[in-house]
Amino acid sequence: MRIVAGQYGGRRLDVPKNRDIRPTSDKVRGAIFNALEARGAVDGARVLDCFCGTGALGLEALSRGADFCSFWDNDKTSLALTRANADVLGALGQCEFKLQDANRITKEREGELYTLVFLDPPYRNDLIVPVLKELSENNYLEDGAFCILEIEKDHDPILDGSFEVQSEKIYGDSKVLFVSYTNSGAKNS
Repeated sequence: MRIVAGQYGGRRLDVPKNRDIRPTSDKVRGAIFNALEARGAVDGARVLDCFCGTGALGLEALSRGADFCSFWDNDKTSLALTRANADVLGALGQCEFKLQDANRITKEREGELYTLVFLDPPYRNDLIVPVLKELSENNYLEDGAFCILEIEKDHDPILDGSFEVQSEKIYGDSKVLFVSYTNSGAKNS
């Protein structure tokens, strides 16, 4: 696996030897970022990579001009792998690493809000809707933020009025939803 484009383009990332982590393929990551760049969503972004696994999505964002990325995972091995990948790229100064269950955010966000969020949880666990609710209710998302949801292709999460699906793409067994967040959406629905 490698970084597809940007300042770290072509650089290799370590992946786990086992099948516990399902990294987003280079091809799918490239397609996701081409769509995001067309929307102007990457350059200068403050990124959250939930369920980070190898860190490939957040590191690709940094490679393509994002300012900062917070990597969350509730598995110490995944977080260590992500940190090692960021270190090899020389990107540690733009990163934070948090051992965090995204389903259980305990306090409201302080400081700058996230403008780009990647949610690529383990399949068949129905984590997308509860995590989006936690991020919204605890003030982690800037109004207009993009959320990229990678889920199994036959799953259609029911999102609340704060989240609007802009587009969706199918890649093999995966579906990628491009979702925009509106801070006032929940209040009006």
